[in-house]
Order: sequence, then C-alpha cells, then structure tokens
Amino acid sequence: MVRFSAFSLSFFTRRLSLLSISLALYCLSSVQLHAAPTTLGAATFETYISDDGEPARINTLLEKVFKKAELDIQLQVMRQAFLGSSVLTGKLDGEFAYINLGEDDSNYVLSDIYLPIYLYAVSKDADVEAVKLFPHLKGNRAAIENRFANTPSFRLLKDIKWSRNPTTFDAFRQLADDRAPYLITTQLLAQELNILLANDNEETLHFSAKPLAKTGFQLAISKNVANAESLVARFNKAMSTMQDNGELNQPLALAWLTKDVNGDGVADFIGHSSTTTITDVLDTAYSLDGKPTSESSMFYVDGEQFASLEEARAALPAIKSISPRASLLDKTTYQLLLRRW
Repeated sequence: MVRFSAFSLSFFTRRLSLLSISLALYCLSSVQLHAAPTTLGAATFETYISDDGEPARINTLLEKVFKKAELDIQLQVMRQAFLGSSVLTGKLDGEFAYINLGEDDSNYVLSDIYLPIYLYAVSKDADVEAVKLFPHLKGNRAAIENRFANTPSFRLLKDIKWSRNPTTFDAFRQLADDRAPYLITTQLLAQELNILLANDNEETLHFSAKPLAKTGFQLAISKNVANAESLVARFNKAMSTMQDNGELNQPLALAWLTKDVNGDGVADFIGHSSTTTITDVLDTAYSLDGKPTSESSMFYVDGEQFASLEEARAALPAIKSISPRASLLDKTTYQLLLRRW
C-alpha cells in the first residue's frame, strides 16, 4: 500500500489547484480572443447603404471609424422588413444606420448622431423656395420614401397627400413624371440628383427655404449586448476625432464639412487634403452639428487650424477640382428618369 504524508497531500493539492486556475484562465482568454463580433444591420438606402458595390457613404465611413476605434463589428445589409425582427430575436445586435423619427428607442444604447439628416421639400418649381414648414404643403401631393413615411413623426402629418414609395428611385420618378409636384428627401440625395441633372444639361431641383425635419444616423445597440455602453463610448470618441481632422470628408464625398471644433459655439469649416481642393466653395459645406458658421469661424485642414480661407487653401494641394463631379446615383439606372425630366 502506498502511503502519502500530510506534506505530500498538501503539495499535490496546491499543484492541482494551480493547474485548475491556469486552465480556467487559458479558457477565458481563448474565449475573449475568439469572441464573436458585434453584428449590426441596416436596410439598403441609395448612396448611403449598399451590399453590392454601389456607392455607400455609411458603409465606407463606418468601416474607417471601426478600424480607428479597434472595434470588431460586422455590418449586414438586408430588407427593411427583416431588420426589426432580426434585432428582436437576437440574430443582430442592433442597427448601424438607425434613424429616429419618433420611434421607441428604449431597448437600445444609442450613439451620438454621426451623420445628420436634413429633410427638405424639393421641386422642379421655384415656388418651393418659400416653404419653411410642413403646413405650407397643406393639400399638396408630396412624394416620400416609406422609410420616412412609416414613422410616427410623418404619420401625424395628415394634411399632406403623401405619395409613398418603396425606393429612392421611385420617389424621384414621381417628380420626373409630374405625378407629385413636391418630394421630401434628404439634402444629400437631392444634391446627388442635381449633379446628375446638371451633368445631363437638365434643370436642377429647387429646395425649400430650410429643412422641414432634422434627424440623423446613429448606432443603435441592443441593451442585451453586455458591452454596449463601452462600445458606443469608443465609437463616439473615434467618430468625433475623425470628424474634426477631416478623415470623414472623403468617404462622405464632401469637400467641406462644418462643426464647432473649438467649442466656441460657432461652427468651423473642415477640409482634408485628400478631398478638398482650392476651388471648392464654402456654400456647399455640410453641417455635422447644425450650428451656424460666422465671420469668426476657423478653418481646419487635416486637423490643423487656420484663421482664414486663404490660409487654409494654401495648405491644400494646388490642384483645381473638376466641376461638377460624377453623381453617386448610377446614371444608367436613372437614364429613363432623365429622359422624362
């Protein structure tokens, strides 16, 4: 019979405990190293979101920000009808292009708005330039996409004859065919159509005096995701930094952006040497925070501050832009619409 002393048993027990702890730590680290990525979804949205190689500002922008923030997030593009149920059933961890127009967001941890949406009324007729509020469209027919029409904010607007459309193309075709004299759409989409029209020597759209509604794209991560709060905080920090130094101008295909970078309450102009040229004008700048510019606005190029436009342009490559650039809307797809314009 083999006998063990008390010392031997104690030593053996300690070794076994250490081995168990080591194995547990190894398993834990392996799980952390191979943890599944956070998966966020969105529905297709022309020029913003795509999964088939079409221009997609949001996809390109977020891929850059996730890399900067060292976030392991995968994007899935799907039909709108499946998006909400996929989040509810846990197939998705949330949405990467969430737009809130009165919906209940209590089940989400929301990021800051990373790209504002300004909804304008646009028309072939210049009379739209007098429109400042939705009531000014009372009794008129206005085309709109379902993604906006099917929200609490727009369902309350009952005095307008809404012509609902499943896609951006369908909504634009309402104008082309003169079936609706007005269209409610995003500022960026209307600008892309104007580029397409101008390049085809067609009359461009007129805009309402100001946006009739403001919202924006956000990350919306389910509160069931354990690290949702920290993930959103890291995203917000990286996004703000990249906005300020101009790294988002290129994926957004915008020469100038505006934002209150220095915290003085006035928006500043943001450019980047990869996108902005010395001939790009300031009146096409896109606001990231809704704040107005003024004579005291600063200019930032590649994150460096300048006191005047002349100084900022001196820091840009000495090349002139080809004006106008090609539209992000596919000309082949819109050829029929252009012929009807």
